Amino acid sequence: MPIDVRYPTSPAEFEALAPHELRQRFVLEDLFVPGKVSLVLSLQDRLVLGGALPEGAVLSLPAPDELRATYFCERRELAIVCLEGPGVAGVDGEEYEMASEDILYVARGSRSVQLSGEEAAFYLVSAPAHKDLATVLAPRSGADTQEIGEASVASRRTLRKYVHEGGVMSCQLTIGITTLAEGSVWNTMPCHTHERRSEVYLYFGLGGSGRVVHLCGQPAATRSVVVADRQAVVSPPWSVHTGAGTQPYKFVWSTAGENLTYDDMDMVDTRSLR
Repeated sequence: MPIDVRYPTSPAEFEALAPHELRQRFVLEDLFVPGKVSLVLSLQDRLVLGGALPEGAVLSLPAPDELRATYFCERRELAIVCLEGPGVAGVDGEEYEMASEDILYVARGSRSVQLSGEEAAFYLVSAPAHKDLATVLAPRSGADTQEIGEASVASRRTLRKYVHEGGVMSCQLTIGITTLAEGSVWNTMPCHTHERRSEVYLYFGLGGSGRVVHLCGQPAATRSVVVADRQAVVSPPWSVHTGAGTQPYKFVWSTAGENLTYDDMDMVDTRSLR
């Protein structure tokens, strides 16, 4: 199957990109196509990102030629996020029933991955893996949950960690879901960078007309992209990743790179943003 390949970008090159080039490098617009699995390979930490809308069919996760693998998880780990449920993820013949905002961690060495569900929407995040772990279903109810931010500055939100050091173990993936409170619009503010990990935000819960203005780039030279429901933005390690929406929304955050330490962040003073 064809796969969209995105190449790494240096900070100097980033500043010279035209608006349409910025979107071509960093925004994933069409991950969710009815009746198929869509995949994007980001050579930034070799992340594979995807979407699947079964709409009553059973969709099998292919192994794109770019991976040079017999099956997708031959050398990779995978997180399957059920954005909307119910749905079913099948891994090597074992079926995992998933509800909205459940996440299934699929271990390296899993040979067959299938996705189904009439109303289900699945988001996929994968990174190279160095060892075999256990395939584990992480329900929304069992996630490590924190209330963060302040309503007074429109940043109150609920953060749920699923795959992380204190939860479901992985080789290099961390992944969770953040939900903004009514009346709040800002995510990840104050913002940060982390040179040791790339990060991807997949925005959802925006409906047909909602939008998020996502800021990216080095703190003193930010750019913006406007994203819609079920669109994602890839953030290089040197880039901030923060945004404000036209309404409350949710986003799946995922990182891959050198460590699994959630709070390994280089905080950015809001006053220094340009």
